[in-house]
Amino acid sequence: MRATRTSKVRALVEGYRSGLEEKVAAQLDALELPAQYEQYKLNYEVPARVATYTPDFVLPNGIIIETKGRFVTEDRKKHKLIQQCHPGLDIRFVFSNPNTKIGKKSKTTYAMWCDQLGFQYAKLLIPTAWANEPACPKRLAANKAVLKSK
Repeated sequence: MRATRTSKVRALVEGYRSGLEEKVAAQLDALELPAQYEQYKLNYEVPARVATYTPDFVLPNGIIIETKGRFVTEDRKKHKLIQQCHPGLDIRFVFSNPNTKIGKKSKTTYAMWCDQLGFQYAKLLIPTAWANEPACPKRLAANKAVLKSK
């Protein structure tokens, strides 16, 4: 039997998230079976998965350059995870426009996001200072430890 709009609304008012949950609750009541809705909770682990990231460019001095026109939520999540997993990597962003907001309703821009997380960024092109920056042994070692040729 299909839930009507009215039963869906009633289900939400009574704490159910769907008309089907409300129908099953009514059935349990009719059968005089004691059962409470969402009485318990349990923890479970989402299995970890190994993902890969392919940097756009790696400069000879070890700086990793990621170019972004659009910097969507998935990209931001990915780079936060990469930063957490590999804090020795020096990933820097080149944006088409670093003043673009990360979302329609957000006040945060790409630039602000980078500042909050400690990423350096530039607009349109790699700054000459980045290209001329001397190689850093720690940066090169971090790259060598994790970057694998395709």
